[in-house]
Order: sequence, then C-alpha cells, then structure tokens
Amino acid sequence: MSAPVRGDAPHAGLLTTVGHTTLVPLRSVVPAGSATVLVKLEFENPTGSMKDRMAREVIARAEADGRLPPGGTVVEYTGGSTGSSLAFVCALTGHPIRIVTSDAFSREKRDQMAAFGAELTLVPSDNGLSTKQLFLDMMAAAQALSREPGRFWVDQLNNADTIAGYHGLGEEICAQAGGRVDAFVQSVGTSASLLGTAAVLRHHHPGVRIVAVEPAESPVLGGGAPGAHTIEGIGIGFTPPLWDPSVVDEVVAVPTDDAKAMTRWLAREEGLFAGTSSGANVIAALTVARRLGSGARVVTLMVDSGLKYLGTDVYRRA
Repeated sequence: MSAPVRGDAPHAGLLTTVGHTTLVPLRSVVPAGSATVLVKLEFENPTGSMKDRMAREVIARAEADGRLPPGGTVVEYTGGSTGSSLAFVCALTGHPIRIVTSDAFSREKRDQMAAFGAELTLVPSDNGLSTKQLFLDMMAAAQALSREPGRFWVDQLNNADTIAGYHGLGEEICAQAGGRVDAFVQSVGTSASLLGTAAVLRHHHPGVRIVAVEPAESPVLGGGAPGAHTIEGIGIGFTPPLWDPSVVDEVVAVPTDDAKAMTRWLAREEGLFAGTSSGANVIAALTVARRLGSGARVVTLMVDSGLKYLGTDVYRRA
C-alpha cells in the first residue's frame, strides 16, 4: 500500500483546480423584459460542487493553526456534497476522514464520498425526508466521533472558516460580470456560501441586492415553521448559527416540486445539468430578474452536478 499523500506532495497541486468556474447567461428560461440572469457553473469544480472551495479553505486553516495535526482524522456531518469535497481534499493531504450522513441524501453522493476514501456512518431518516431532527441527529453522531484523540471536527454549521472559503467565488463573479452585479441569489444550507460571496460583492458593488432561497415547505428564514422537504443541501429546519440577516435583503421560498421541475427544464432547455437547489436558485433569480427589469444583472449559482442525483426522483425515469 502506498503512503498517504501529504499536503506538500505533487498531487496536492490538484487543489489549485478548485474554482475558476465559468459564468454564463441563461437564454431560454428568462422571460422578455427581465434582467439578464447569469449562472456560475460550480459543477465545474473537481468533485462537481461549489463545496470544494469551502473544503480546501477549512482544511488548510485547520492544518495551519494546529487544530488538524499531520495524519489527523477529519470528522463531519453532511448531506453529501460537503462530504465529497472534504474527502477529496483529505485524499490529497493525507488525512483519514469519517463522515456522518443519511439515506435522505442521494446514493450517488454517498458512493462518491466512499470513493475518495471516507468511512461513512449512516443516520436513518424519516422516509427519506430532510428534517430538523435528522440534522440534529447527524450533528450529535459527528460530535461523538470527534471526541477521540487526534480528530478535527469541521462542524460546518458553526465554523466561520467556511465563509472565507467563498470569498474567491465573489471575486470571480465581480471579474466575470462585466463591472455590474445588481443582485446575487443563493440557496441557504449553512449560509456560508451566501455570506462569503455577498461580503465580496458588497465591497465591489455596495448596492447589490442579496437574496436568500429556502424550501417553501420549511420557510424558517422567512419566519415560518420548519417542515420536511427533499431539496438536498438546504433548509436544515432551523436558523443556521452563521446566519446574518443584516446581510440579506430578501428571502424567497421555493416549493420543492417547482425546484425539481426547473432543474429538469434547465437540463432540457439550457443544457445545464445540475441539482435541485440550482433549480430553486433559478426560480428565485427569475423572480428578482422580472422585478429589476431589462438592463439589470442577476447572478446565481449552479451549485452542483446533476450526476449526484441520477438515482433520485429529480431525474429518474419511471
């Protein structure tokens, strides 16, 4: 068996491939008279998800300040994309990784985490639904695993390093958007991607409108009650600890079925093969674009690849 790959080994150069994703305008799905809607193709990242940005930053910072010693084990709870991204980074930096996840999330995500070498602990869900209790159970299981010596618990919901992981995303958008961004729209799980990107966009474009997206079945950020839904990766059923409402101008709630329908439409009409939260993003972005009108620019994200959802009801054919 070969020795683990250390962070200073040549293979770690693969981490430089994270980011630098394409920004393209939507064509077919944008009604006449609306603002231009630009989408950042985050599925171009190595594991097919924007979470690669966060994982690289979190592991690098933990190594630098000693929270994660050489050869130390990384522990985290995740719906899947964060786990795949962390496992990818750990494979390159020589860290074993333990992931707590659930059958509520796609088999493809679990298989990808395992392919990168993650050891998985599965927490059973309530009939495949994302609920507040499921996330709390996953967090508790990860915390228990993290108590063993030499382990670093990422704890993404409480780890502010995750926000810094998306500053580069904001800089890329500013550089690619032609000098104007009127609104940025992003779905909320931990809220790190929205907050990290918004901080940079506001620095360059002080008047930019920041719009958060959540499932209509669990509209917690908008003041509603938590509920069950199947938009993976967002809508955890309670306000994320990192959430800062002062950053956000508006919260848009999108029904799960509408998000799935838009996700399929994006594949057929725009050639964009993404996950359900990307469909929710586009629905919210179109709402904002209609309101802002022609001449404005709205930016949102294709959060991850549709390859992660082939076995789910988003794309599975009857």
